[in-house]
Amino acid sequence: MLDRRQSPRDKVIYGGVAEVGEHGASRDCVVRNISENGAHLEFSNDVRLPKEQILLTIARKGRSVLARIIWWRDNFVGVAFNSESSTELPGSDLAERLRRSEKKKRQLQRRIKQLLEG
Repeated sequence: MLDRRQSPRDKVIYGGVAEVGEHGASRDCVVRNISENGAHLEFSNDVRLPKEQILLTIARKGRSVLARIIWWRDNFVGVAFNSESSTELPGSDLAERLRRSEKKKRQLQRRIKQLLEG
């Protein structure tokens, strides 16, 4: 199967909240994997989503972002982030330090993979 992702995804288990309607209706979800450009979400049961986009808030990552729905099947949804709409949640510099640490981890993992293959 051809992987068309623009950036590698990290397997994670983060709690998330998806605002799924204009009236602020929201649904809890689990972020199963994430990258700079998108994520794979799991809802507790089949969910009715708007056809175009949702507002996804991931407290652990310290941000909210508009996400365009790319696919969904049952209670699983794949989204692409609209990077222009990303907003930081208020908090300490811990979220920024965590993001930098995760980015460095991904770089090191890619480098290790290159060394092992080469």
